[in-house]
Amino acid sequence: MSSEVLMTVENLSLHAGGRELQHGLNFNIHAGEVLAICGASGCGKSTLLRHLIGLQAPRTGCVLWTAGGAERDVHGDDPPRREMGVAFQAGALWSSMTVGENLMLPLELYTELDAAEREQRARDKLALAGLDDPATFDAEPSQLSGGMRKRAAIARALMLDPPLLCLDEPSAGLDPLTSARLDALILQLKRELGTAIVLVTHELDSLFAVADRLLFLDVAARTATALGPPAELRDQGPPAVREFLTRGRVTADAVEVAA
Repeated sequence: MSSEVLMTVENLSLHAGGRELQHGLNFNIHAGEVLAICGASGCGKSTLLRHLIGLQAPRTGCVLWTAGGAERDVHGDDPPRREMGVAFQAGALWSSMTVGENLMLPLELYTELDAAEREQRARDKLALAGLDDPATFDAEPSQLSGGMRKRAAIARALMLDPPLLCLDEPSAGLDPLTSARLDALILQLKRELGTAIVLVTHELDSLFAVADRLLFLDVAARTATALGPPAELRDQGPPAVREFLTRGRVTADAVEVAA
């Protein structure tokens, strides 16, 4: 993991539906790392991701883009939109556009590349995401399988070569084999592109397969109670974290010992 800090979260609070989900969140995101965010349902994982990418403003605290030593508020007047790629849980591909048109849209908005260059880059990103069938470029999103839509969404998120990629539940709704292939893609992006990845997930197999560090949001304490390598937290973390990461086996073992 690089020592370069891409993003700094300071004293952040999360609210939804008029109630506080989390408070006092403080952590950094480093260049080239995979940071997984996990916790029980309702703890605020996806809400935190929306704060990180600037879609939801915090009531207290801030999210700062600190790459290169230049500090910018993600929610300020000059947000780092080009530096962050995002793939949402459902893919969020525009149904009125072909897959290729979806991918080329960021290039049309943020670059001066001509049509041929935009198409070539889109095809290259699809190939990188494992969608190298030429027919995929002209397909409609509805014609793709769930796993292919996830890959296409990741390819679109990579179109501007961002140093940070944010993925919201990428394995949700996928069969184990497709999920494992998606994990392999995440590791490939980290290895070949040096992309930092923030991964919101509750899939433990994926978490242990790809994450360098884990941020655990405790639903009861309403704050982050652990940050570190997943295996280390599974074996030596706080009881609630160990219970979550072992699917409750810590509690079950304790009951057996007591009996």
